Amino acid sequence: MNDNIELSIITPMHNETLCIEEFVDRTFAVLSKNVQNFEIIIVNDGSTDDTEIKLKQLSKQIPELKGVSLSRNSGQCSALYAGIQHSSGKYVIVMDGDLQHKPEEIPLLFNKILEGYDLVSGTRQKRKESLILKRIPSLIANFLLRITTGCPIRDMGGFKCMRGDIARGLQLRPGQHRLFPALVYLKGGRVSEVDVSAPERFAGEGHYGISRSFDVLFDIVLLWFQSSFKSRPIYLFGRLSFLFFLFSSMMITFLLYEKFCFGIHMGTRPPFLISMILFLSSMGFMSMGFILEILTDALNSIMNIKHYVVSDTINLSDKNK
Repeated sequence: MNDNIELSIITPMHNETLCIEEFVDRTFAVLSKNVQNFEIIIVNDGSTDDTEIKLKQLSKQIPELKGVSLSRNSGQCSALYAGIQHSSGKYVIVMDGDLQHKPEEIPLLFNKILEGYDLVSGTRQKRKESLILKRIPSLIANFLLRITTGCPIRDMGGFKCMRGDIARGLQLRPGQHRLFPALVYLKGGRVSEVDVSAPERFAGEGHYGISRSFDVLFDIVLLWFQSSFKSRPIYLFGRLSFLFFLFSSMMITFLLYEKFCFGIHMGTRPPFLISMILFLSSMGFMSMGFILEILTDALNSIMNIKHYVVSDTINLSDKNK
């Protein structure tokens, strides 16, 4: 890793032969004026057009331009993750290669994060995409993310600047590139946002449709589950188990009272069957909580996952962060 790199630009591209040259020229021009040491990493996500050929040609002209080619189309999240893991910058900016994220606005995010934030999000203004297919689903998804995670960022997806060590430490699952602010915030990171523009694609066609909205909904539910109750499954399932056991016990107590005091038979009555179902569900939830707790501990140990962000250290070397 080159410790002298101040800023890494990470951009996934899939069949963007019409955009790549314009993107590289404009991005290089902006960075040359505003950042001393930088790198531009383009991840070729299994393109079937001339994207990789143009990337190789441009890299010979611009030493700061680097490429990562994936063997097949793996999706935007995997491509971003590959680019981030190959980056060296103290700070990392992730952006689209179709120029809907303007390179000229890179300094807005970069200067903001230098104020001491761990992540700065670009909040898109005056979006020109379809109201029904993109803008409304985006508003709903961002609202749900703010409610479920507490992260105040208004626009979770897209143009982002992060501390490099935090970005490289994230364990991303497919689809979670849309959740960068929430993921950093849940670790305790400081997040902020700046307004950016939202122009139309420079050329070519988009790769996403309305079906993505359902994927985002499932990602939000999973993130809520993973982050709820301090990321301890036993806390969530233990509470559910206790509630079910409590209701079951109350019903059984009432049925026993009726049986011994009034001689009312209890074995075939619906309340008895419901109480048994609640009792068995209680045991099931408790067992699930214990199993998930063990699996979570194992995963954290194997992946060396840290559920915190270090903002600074005193009398310690950087390797101890």
